[in-house]
Amino acid sequence: MFATTSLVPSSVLAAPANQDDLAGTVTDKVFVEIKGLPSAGSAEDPAPATTQRIVIGLFGQDAPKSVEKLKLLMGPGLPAVCKPKEERVMQREQLEANKVYNSCIESEKNGVNYDYAQIWRIVKNERIDFGSVAGKFIAREYPTWEESQPSKLTHDRPGLVSVRKGSNSGFGFTVFPGGSSAPDDLNDNHIVVGQVIEGLDVMNLINNLPVVASAKVNYKGITGGQSFQEGPSRACRYGGTQLYCNENKPLQKLTMYRTGIL
Repeated sequence: MFATTSLVPSSVLAAPANQDDLAGTVTDKVFVEIKGLPSAGSAEDPAPATTQRIVIGLFGQDAPKSVEKLKLLMGPGLPAVCKPKEERVMQREQLEANKVYNSCIESEKNGVNYDYAQIWRIVKNERIDFGSVAGKFIAREYPTWEESQPSKLTHDRPGLVSVRKGSNSGFGFTVFPGGSSAPDDLNDNHIVVGQVIEGLDVMNLINNLPVVASAKVNYKGITGGQSFQEGPSRACRYGGTQLYCNENKPLQKLTMYRTGIL
C-alpha cells in the first residue's frame, strides 16, 4: 500500500476532478545530496563549496515502471548487464576496450546506482540533467524508460522531474527549473515521474551556475574576421552518439554525493 501525498495546490483542489489527474500524487520520496555547490560569499571572498540536499516526491501511480527504476538507482542498484565488448582497430585502443569490458564483467552482479554520479548539463530555465554515472557503470546497457499507459502529466511547473523515453537515454533524470515554458522536447519525449518537494532554492542556485558555452563564441571575430560564425556545438543528450558532452556542462563539478530512499 502506497502512502500518498497530493501535490495539488489549493487553487486546483476546487477544480473539476479531471484536472486533479494533471497534478501528480507522491507515493515515494527519495533524496539527493549534491556536493560542490557554492555557499554564501562574495566574488572577492567566496565561501567554500558545500553539500546540499533535495528531496524528490515520486509519482508511483502515474509512472510506476519508471519510479521503480529510479528507486533502485537511488538505493540498492538497478540490474544492468554489460554492453558487448567493443572491437577496435588499434591495438592500444583494443587493450583499453578489453580493460573496460573485463572491469564491467567483474562487477556485473552489482546493480547500477548514482554513487558519485554528476549533474552533467544545465540549460538555464529549461533543464538540469542529473545522473552521468561514474566510470564503473559506463559500460552497462541502458534501461528502457517506458510506461504501459501514457501519462497525462506535463512540465507545467518548476521542479518537475522526468526521464527520457526509450532505451538509449542513459540512467539519468531531468529537473525542469522553470523560468520559462518547458521545451517541447520535455513534454514530447519525457515521462514525468515526480517533483522536487524540498530544495527548490537549491535547484534555483544550480539553474544560475555558469556553464561551458563554447558554441556561442564568435571565433572569426577573435581572429580579426568581420562575419560571425558560431563554433561547433558539442551539445547533446546523454546516451546520444557522443557519450560525453561538453556544451552546457557546469564549470564547477557537481557530484551526487549520496542518494537514498526516505
